[in-house]
Order: sequence, then structure tokens, then C-alpha cells
Amino acid sequence: MASILDLLFRLLIIAVLMQFRMNIANGEPQVPCYFIFGDSLVDSGNNNNILLTTEKANYPPFGIDFPQGVTGRFTNGRTSADIIGQLLGFPEFIPPYATVTNEEITSGVNYGSGGAGIRPESGRNLGGRIIFDRQLLNHAAIVSRLSLLQRNRTFTNEYLKKCIYLVNIGSNDYVNNYLMPNNYPTSRIYTPDQYATVLIRQYSKQLTTLYKLGARKVVVFGLTFIGCTPAEITMFGTDGKPCVESINNATKLFNDRLKPLVDDLNNDFSDARFTFINFTNIFDPRVAAKPSVPCCQVQPNALCVPNSIPCTNRDMYVWYDGFHPSDIANTDIASRSYTALSPLDAYDISQLAQL
Repeated sequence: MASILDLLFRLLIIAVLMQFRMNIANGEPQVPCYFIFGDSLVDSGNNNNILLTTEKANYPPFGIDFPQGVTGRFTNGRTSADIIGQLLGFPEFIPPYATVTNEEITSGVNYGSGGAGIRPESGRNLGGRIIFDRQLLNHAAIVSRLSLLQRNRTFTNEYLKKCIYLVNIGSNDYVNNYLMPNNYPTSRIYTPDQYATVLIRQYSKQLTTLYKLGARKVVVFGLTFIGCTPAEITMFGTDGKPCVESINNATKLFNDRLKPLVDDLNNDFSDARFTFINFTNIFDPRVAAKPSVPCCQVQPNALCVPNSIPCTNRDMYVWYDGFHPSDIANTDIASRSYTALSPLDAYDISQLAQL
């Protein structure tokens, strides 16, 4: 089974690389702009200048395979959001909100922040972070700046409708909230089923806010198998199984509600298209023919030890640190999000861009 999956993966990567070269050759991105929201899975440097936070990746060996080196990305190379931007034909990586200039905002902004969650308290144990509600406020400020630059609010509104909006958030609502009973009361207040319902209710309001800010092509990632991350395996143990299944079962309850939420949003907003990315179908470490251990030496917080030497065969590792996928794993995630390998993967981003 693993060899068949590896073959399919190689064929998909070849197809995606051909598409990437075609997009670059054509010169123009498939959409005018690309906005990214989420947590450390997509953060490209927004946490770098937050003083009181432990959630930073602005030191080596993070970025060892990234063209610009260390940038604050929580991986050895590109995030999945970076690669999706390349597949959409953007010649440069979308800049973080923390440093974006007026000249750059017409192509998009990355608002992602390590430690951010759907709930405002999620990640509080890590220190400072830019919660999802604040990311939406930051986007509202960017919309205003864009309108001033373009000097025509009607034009700006139509411009924003053509862009891709990617949202990948929710992991910290489990890792740095529900699964930390000594830090947060949520697991004592809610059953896993109730907690998933509460999260989805809040997420629905936030995605509706994004729609009200002009988003019409919205990519919504489900949660990955959090119970398969090296950090959670080390912390909770697996009882002889490949992953911590109690954690995967809890996050499955969230994913099972997220797809119907996306359907409801499409029904409520007929002029928009929300698409659900089935992260667990795309990225299942349990069937990967690669070791489920970190590539870099990790600290107690599961991030890489500063200035440590990572593994040399990084293309053979799913995980770069205790929580974050490697560049090769992100390539797989982005490729199958952009061009679905299975109908279960997604209504893919390549189709969304053409609408």
C-alpha cells in the first residue's frame, strides 16, 4: 500500500510541477490577490516581533531549505500556503501583515500567527499571538488601505471578490486549550462533542465576517491528525497504536461539523464559494512511508532547538519539529489541495480560482 501511495504522490508532484511552470510561464497569477489566515501552519513571520511569546521560528534550523533562509516559518522550507500561492502563479511569496507595504497589499497579505486559535484564549499559555478575530480586524484595515490606494471602493469590492482566501486554524483550540486541563477549563466544561459544536458556532461567525469583508472564494482547511504529531505522541503515549487516537477522535468531531458548516455557508451566500479541504484524507501520517519523528532536535515546547543540526535527509521526514510538517509534506498537502487526487480531498483550489 505504501509503495502505491508513494507512486501516486510522485506522479502528482510531477503534474503539479508542470502546472507550476505553466503558471510562471503565463506571467499572471490566476487570481489578482491571495489572503492567508491561520496559525503556525501558515505563519510567515508575523510572530517575529511579538516580544512576549514562545511561539517563534525566526532562528535556524527553521528555514534551512527556504530561499530567503530564516523568516519565521515553522518548517525547513515552505508552508503549504506558500506552495499554493506558487501554484496559483504568484511570482513572490505573500508577505506577512507585520511588514507588508502599500505596494505589496494588492497581491495579498498573510495574517497567520503561531499560537492563534478560533477561541481568543487558545494559545494564551504561549504568550503573545494574533488571534483569528484580530486577524480579521487586520484584514479590515488592509481593505481600507486598498480602497484608498485604488481610489474607487466599487472597484476594490469587485477586485476582492476575485481573490483567494485561505483559512487554516483550529489546531491550537485543541493543542493549546482543550488538551491542557491544567491551563484551561474547557475540557471540564464541555464534552468533546460539545466543544466541537461550540468551536464551529464561533467559526461560523468568523467566516461570515470574512464574507462581509468581501471574500467570495474561501478555502477552509479541516484539522489534521493532531494525535499523530510527535509532540502529542510523546506527551500522551499511544497505548501501542501509531497515534493518540483519543485526540484524533476529538478533532474528528470538529471536522465532521466543519464540512456541513461549509455547505451551510454556500447555501446562505449564493454569490460565494467556500470549499472544504479534507486535511485528514490528504495528509495521513499513519500510512506515510516515512518516520513519524521530528527531523530537528526539539525543545520541551516541541520547536527546534536553536542552531541545532537537523537531519540531512529531510525529504524522508513528515515532521520537521514536534508539530509542523516538513517542506516535502507541505508539498503533498498543497498539491492535493490545489489539484484533488480523490473526490474526498476537496473541491480543489484550481477549480475555485477559475470561478
